[in-house]
Amino acid sequence: MTEEAPGFEGLFYDTANKPITEKLQEAGALLKLSFIKHSYPHDWRTKKPVIFRATPQWFASIDAFREDLLQAVKDTKWVPAWGETRLFNMVRDRGDWCISRQRAWGVPIPVFYAENGAEIITEETIAHVSELFRQHGSNIWFEKSAKELLPEGFTHEGSPNGEFSKEQDIMDVWFDSGSSHQSVLHQRKDLQRPADLYLEGSDQYRGWFNSSLTTGVAVTGKAPYKGVLSHGFVNDGEGRKMSKSIGNIVAPDKVIKQMGADILRLWVASVDYQADVRLSDGILKQVSEVYRKIRNTYRFLLGNLADFNPEKDAVSYDNLREVDQFMLVKLNELIKNVRSSYESYDFSSIYTSVNNFCTLDLSSFYLDFAKDVLYIEAEDNYERRAMQTVLHESLIALTKLMSPILSHTADEVWTHMSSQQEESVQLTDMPEYKELPNSKELLSKWEAFLNLRDNVLKALEEARNEKIIGKSLTAKVTLYVNDDTKNLLQSVKEDLKQLFIVSAFEIGGSLEEAPESALKLENNAIVVEKAEGETCDRCWTVSTRIGDDPDHPALCPRCTDVVKKHYS
Repeated sequence: MTEEAPGFEGLFYDTANKPITEKLQEAGALLKLSFIKHSYPHDWRTKKPVIFRATPQWFASIDAFREDLLQAVKDTKWVPAWGETRLFNMVRDRGDWCISRQRAWGVPIPVFYAENGAEIITEETIAHVSELFRQHGSNIWFEKSAKELLPEGFTHEGSPNGEFSKEQDIMDVWFDSGSSHQSVLHQRKDLQRPADLYLEGSDQYRGWFNSSLTTGVAVTGKAPYKGVLSHGFVNDGEGRKMSKSIGNIVAPDKVIKQMGADILRLWVASVDYQADVRLSDGILKQVSEVYRKIRNTYRFLLGNLADFNPEKDAVSYDNLREVDQFMLVKLNELIKNVRSSYESYDFSSIYTSVNNFCTLDLSSFYLDFAKDVLYIEAEDNYERRAMQTVLHESLIALTKLMSPILSHTADEVWTHMSSQQEESVQLTDMPEYKELPNSKELLSKWEAFLNLRDNVLKALEEARNEKIIGKSLTAKVTLYVNDDTKNLLQSVKEDLKQLFIVSAFEIGGSLEEAPESALKLENNAIVVEKAEGETCDRCWTVSTRIGDDPDHPALCPRCTDVVKKHYS
């Protein structure tokens, strides 16, 4: 208690409750005394109860330009969209802004006081203090006297003796940060105003987003940003707030040391950042598995392009096989989707799209059967060069598309791509979406084939479980199909047994002709049996013609031709 409470000076406010009550009772002014248990504000750091004191403060009124503020909110792009309603309601219902704080540090409020207590805040004094701050920093306010901070020879009718004092309060820190657009966008002439985007946590609707809007509209009539993106907060794996006292903090620097920065970056891209998200060692391990798949895709692509020079070896789109064109169409769709997702800050869609492309389109399909061409055929074989063309295009696109997220990995991959001239992938542009001919027809046809292929793979897996075959290359597949599927298979010009990764394949007839032992899946009947013949030492396919050439008794005719022409 202070001298403003005579008779109780020096008492701790809680201790003073009882003697004040007794004094009231002595004076006959106590109407009733009772005790109420209720929630009470506590300091978040010390956990001790807080007492409020009413003291003089500085306020800024927004009444004169409230409508301009509301219009600026409407003119801004909000991610998520509910941010507009949230800030609009805050501005609409807001009273005067208390801009003063009683702290030992911060940016001072540049107000002086005359001897009679009159406030001195003029264009002249503000400009002078501003220049002092520009030259010496705002700490000069605390280092110099009021007279030294005022313009030389300054006089005021309220100070006949020429004595002045200065304000001891500091600016609300949100006034500081809310004015950052002035120092960043106005002072730096090479930057445009307004900024494209303000990015912060969802708590900043009450803070930085709000104060920036207020100061920006007050000074320029418009918001200092075109768009605002807010995100949630990171909780532990059980959804609890991270806290040192609980010991559930996942430290980014520890994750970076253990797993690398790119896995942490990939995790950020994988979550719905607009809401609160969970993070734990288990979650990071799941993300690291996705990272491993993407990284292994890069490694496979690089490893099979060592002898490929795109300037002389690339095959034009029109001369590619249909399956190669289909993969470029799929790659083109990926480019379109990822670029659109970047534009809308939808990073989790990028994570999903790239993961699916690497895992399903490349690894499970194209790269799976590509090995039979890339590893077996001669270096300059047409089919091999066609596939390398697709691999090269995929490698460039994937590296560029993921460079904002997997920055370090993308740069590492780039150093192994001799065909590229730029020093870093970060110095390149995103790949462009192209309108490829017959893309709709290719997608329709090959998506149908992939569905059929999935059924064949299921049949092969079942036969493997029943010990009928070992690896799929030891199998012969016979399909009994309807007319639509028969027409589809006959339209495929590529080697069907190669696409199914088996040693023998044939169409056995209609569905009605299928034997009882056939596995029936989606209007198809599939018979899997062991292929006849021996295994080629080089390509591992089973053939009845192993050793046709006595000089190469362990090879099939295909491998014999390659070895004779290119390696003899």
